[in-house]
Amino acid sequence: MTDTDTTKPAPDTAAAEAEERRRHREEARLIRTREAAARKNTASKDGQWAAGDRTPLNPNEEMKAAGDPLEVRGRIESMYSKWGFWSIPPGDLRGRFRWWGLYTQRRQGIDGGKTAILEPHELDDEFFMLRVRSDGGQLSVAQARTIGTISEEMARDTADVSDRQNIQLHWIRIEDVPEIFRRVEEVGLMCAEACGDVPRVILGSPVAGVAEDELIDPTPQIRDIMDRYIGSPEFSNLPRKFKTAFTGQPIPDILHEVQDIAFCAVEHPELGVGYDLWVGGGLSVNPMLGHRLGVFVKPEIAHEVWKGVVSIFRDHGYRRLRTRARLKFVLKAWGPEKFLQVLQDDYLGYELPKGPAPKLAQRGDRGDHVGIHRQKDGKYYVGVAPVAGRVSGAKLNAIADIAEAAGSDRIRLTPLQKILVLDVPEDKVNDVVNGLRALELESDPGEFHRNVIACTGIEYCKLAIVETKATAREVVKILDEKFPTLDNPITVHVNGCPNSCARVQIADIGFKGQLVLDEETGDQVPGFQVHLGGRLGRGDDNDFGRKIRAHKVTEKGMPEYVERVTTNYLADRTSADETFADWAFRAEEELIK
Repeated sequence: MTDTDTTKPAPDTAAAEAEERRRHREEARLIRTREAAARKNTASKDGQWAAGDRTPLNPNEEMKAAGDPLEVRGRIESMYSKWGFWSIPPGDLRGRFRWWGLYTQRRQGIDGGKTAILEPHELDDEFFMLRVRSDGGQLSVAQARTIGTISEEMARDTADVSDRQNIQLHWIRIEDVPEIFRRVEEVGLMCAEACGDVPRVILGSPVAGVAEDELIDPTPQIRDIMDRYIGSPEFSNLPRKFKTAFTGQPIPDILHEVQDIAFCAVEHPELGVGYDLWVGGGLSVNPMLGHRLGVFVKPEIAHEVWKGVVSIFRDHGYRRLRTRARLKFVLKAWGPEKFLQVLQDDYLGYELPKGPAPKLAQRGDRGDHVGIHRQKDGKYYVGVAPVAGRVSGAKLNAIADIAEAAGSDRIRLTPLQKILVLDVPEDKVNDVVNGLRALELESDPGEFHRNVIACTGIEYCKLAIVETKATAREVVKILDEKFPTLDNPITVHVNGCPNSCARVQIADIGFKGQLVLDEETGDQVPGFQVHLGGRLGRGDDNDFGRKIRAHKVTEKGMPEYVERVTTNYLADRTSADETFADWAFRAEEELIK
């Protein structure tokens, strides 16, 4: 039944649903009991396989130890898709399904105040969010059209560009999943390991192979890792998720400082072009910047180095507590010197040569690739900005049509929720720009339109507390009218919960969703903690955003807050060259409240 059904269930249906609810409650109680026992009895253990500790110390590890989660696909196709949503046991539904890109969707109408109160089964709707992998953000016209058609036919025309360079669909029925898998795989895409404790979709420079200043096209290295390791049982049971990024740009455009592993193009004075290696970055509730190991990786061994780093995470990662089960905590405990030594001695069997660092971003280096840009082959690429990544199946099909009409077969998604059409002949540029503009996809957007990012939010996500996409759209609508000639970019990132899928700590203005006190009514309402002045790409000057003690902003008051802080910045900055991030760190508190 849906929330809008008014008919009463038949007696046998009602009894079955009651029994299902009882079963879910009992399972939740047992999970809590096991978690408490794990904390009590294994306080000195971290669950590191390399230490000989293979005993599963929490329910997630128990679930993975029972069998390779990738095997759930067989049950999806042979049982659940035929028997329906209520045939799916919790271990598959909220665990193993993630290994095939599926998350249960938030039941409509549940407010953010109940997110942390209700049991998982009370938050679940009978529909799924589905992620389709597009590693490097690369889509052909046929692939974009396939996702668009799936969206229109089986996902209520939903489609969002995520900041992991892939497409998320919503309202997916379990009955349709086998057909969706068949269609995406038929055009060379897949959903395998789009979620779960695995190597997630690989970020890549969206202008790989076409940028005029590119040092190397990393596509072969991304494809090498995909072909060798993605979907392999060797890495289908990591302590938690693992995020990879590659760029061939001289100034990295893949937010390398916040990835588990990143390969940034550099030119070695003796060894030629290769990659500088970074490891151990990540955000969420314990943000940490990645460490540069200072070594040079030749392109032909990139997959070996990647395998070594992932293997360290698999073997030495902390599996007891999910809150510490990321590579960044291994780096924090070991330091980069020990990490490199273990990588070379225990996993590679050879030393990596020292190498140069990538170039730092300079004023004016956007890195989002929005606009009209000349390629190295004389053609052009056109980058456009959907508001907070929100598109639709119909728009994806229209984008595919526009690209095809211009003679292009290459569409790219970016880590900043943007879309590019590559390989546009000069005489077709205006056609592409105007065609995309008709879809509200601007190649010359206002600054707030261009620089807003938002996660899924309470609309569909079970972890969320506040709305994000609609709130971001409201910020864009109001602020671009207020500041039509803003001369410095101000990035606004909106996240529905503390997990930072929208990277709030590295935005000029980052909003982290939570319940806050409305000073006028005294009630708890949806709102945000504010982070100001986050910055990457500046070497030793990288920093996470400044938090203002005890200062919160309500969801309704968020656009007015951005307007007020932007006005204060423009009035108080020392010159037009002072960035918002620099100003935010030196400004008096009354100017940023």
